Amino acid sequence: MADVAAHSQVSVATVSRVLSGNYPVAEATRNRVLRAVTELDYVANANARALKGDDGRLVAVLLHDVTSPFFNQIVQGVEREAAAEGRLCMVCTTSGDPAREDATITMLRQHQVEVLILVGGVVDSPAYRDRMGALATNLDASGSRLVMCARPSPGVGVPATVVEYDIEGGSRAATSYLLSLGHERILLLGGPEGSTISKAHVAGYKRAHAAAGMRSDRKLIVPGPMDRAFGYTCLRRLIDRPGVADGFTAIMAANDLIATGAMAALHEAGRRVPEDVSVVGFDDTWPAEDLRPTLTTVHVPHQELGRTAVRLALHRHDAEAGCRQITLDTHLVVRDSTAPPAGAR
Repeated sequence: MADVAAHSQVSVATVSRVLSGNYPVAEATRNRVLRAVTELDYVANANARALKGDDGRLVAVLLHDVTSPFFNQIVQGVEREAAAEGRLCMVCTTSGDPAREDATITMLRQHQVEVLILVGGVVDSPAYRDRMGALATNLDASGSRLVMCARPSPGVGVPATVVEYDIEGGSRAATSYLLSLGHERILLLGGPEGSTISKAHVAGYKRAHAAAGMRSDRKLIVPGPMDRAFGYTCLRRLIDRPGVADGFTAIMAANDLIATGAMAALHEAGRRVPEDVSVVGFDDTWPAEDLRPTLTTVHVPHQELGRTAVRLALHRHDAEAGCRQITLDTHLVVRDSTAPPAGAR
């Protein structure tokens, strides 16, 4: 920094003010300093800045799996908004392991992250809320911000930003659509048992049945991992060994990957989509339009989730209150994988 000051013929304090951007500096002076920074290829020492307590200008995002279309679309939104705000983005994965998440959070806090974004559903519990509440409070005290993206709020009054999407509403819309086509036995696939995602899907599924004056059959609700393998193996099992879920004419999947696996199993068993079984996914990610038939699914604004998470966190002081919570809408996209059941046609 002293070299930059000498090169631009200003004081070290002026260089610091220009680089931190937190103090007014004459435009000509600012340009001279930035030109010196470029000519000298000066890069601030992040460790030294952390020791001084300076803002690291780093946005970190933790998610279960970076290969999943659901997660990587959200990350793209986070990265683009962070870049637009002049921040560096760091992406870390946890494989859904709470212990690994805790260890990664500890390391990130040592780097003085400005915004820490946690993405993805969890198994909600008092212990989880206490842990997240303490984390949010500690980050807030150090000038950082915790963001819960696509996961529930840790509690009222906790200094965290919460950006969700309407899973229950989307699940209700999809189930209502299938019921309106004439399907009475709809198989609900997916969502780890006890997770916030699974609970929201089940709630929407049940509300749709209730609104239609029908009772949902709990035997048709099958929880499981949010991946293609689950959709495939579950359908193969139900087809090869008929049992409690007999007679379903439609499938409501918790995401598009599960729907993809289910459609593959139906095809292998000689069951046509949608002539024999209608299939609806959730997320509207890249497999949806590439499948044949194309997949009816619930659209989730993934990139906007990521962008909103960064925007609200960085500009939290512009808000009327320190705690911000927003839920983005979802909507059904009707394509070729759904039709009335054969009897209704």
